[in-house]
Amino acid sequence: MAITASMVKELREMTGAGMMDCKKALTATEGDMDKAVDFLREKGLAGAQKKAGRIAAEGIVATCISEDEKHAVVVEVNAETDFVAKNEKFQTYVAEVAAQAVNTQAEDIEGFMAEKWALDPSMTVKEKLSSMISIIGENMNIRRFAKVSEENGIVVSYIHAGGKIGVLVDVETDVVNDAIKEMAKNVAMQAAALKPQYTTRAEVDADYISREKEILLAQIMNDPKESQKPQKVIDGMINGRINKELKEICLMDQTYVKAEDGKQSVSAYVAQVAKENNAKVAVKKFVRFETGEGMEKKEEDFAAEVAKQMNA
Repeated sequence: MAITASMVKELREMTGAGMMDCKKALTATEGDMDKAVDFLREKGLAGAQKKAGRIAAEGIVATCISEDEKHAVVVEVNAETDFVAKNEKFQTYVAEVAAQAVNTQAEDIEGFMAEKWALDPSMTVKEKLSSMISIIGENMNIRRFAKVSEENGIVVSYIHAGGKIGVLVDVETDVVNDAIKEMAKNVAMQAAALKPQYTTRAEVDADYISREKEILLAQIMNDPKESQKPQKVIDGMINGRINKELKEICLMDQTYVKAEDGKQSVSAYVAQVAKENNAKVAVKKFVRFETGEGMEKKEEDFAAEVAKQMNA
């Protein structure tokens, strides 16, 4: 399979590895991007996790919660420039989109765009968007939305940096008071700040753990000193590294950022607040949107630069 400059560019952005290392990895794996990432990690040429992609697109994330706090939505609407993202008309429009999305029955963006605009049923959501593009003078896009409902508790939201990051947290609880709400807000702030991938370890796929162990073993075997250690020691090293990684990527296992001793986990913090309020509390899930996540602005022709160096 021919390895193209754009493939090398994509792998470089995902891993941070050098261009020639990326080309070598893609060649060795016959262009399989996932296998190429693993190849680089096994050789110690890439970070432990794939990068989600550079955050480049402008716009804002907004949330809307129902009056009973049991239903909520987070939406992302993009624009071309940060100037427009800070525009009051744009921000008002995004709030209106969120207010419509919290009540939508649509399962995806296509269905959402086709429904009637609640504030003016003579047009669809898509037609309203086109109207706003004409008024504001920039291309805009309703990129995504996610709804969260909790009949046996509450849903809380947190918006960071004026709409750069939005988080929803689903909390099942038999007690709803200011202390429980504050706890839930703090958990949402934690998710915004430390960007976990999962709520608990139970969500982590067994295949993911198995794959991580294989990569860690390959890294150890490629180290002349580490590879000479007894298998029991190597197994312990691998399990220790896996455990450390899970503490970083699972919200409830993370160290609570406001912990006074710097050691308390998020799960321990939630349990503490639950006990203090004689409540049964469970953080069931979270949704985190970051503006422009995985998107990229038009920049210099990086693919051409890669091709030039590859052919040098």
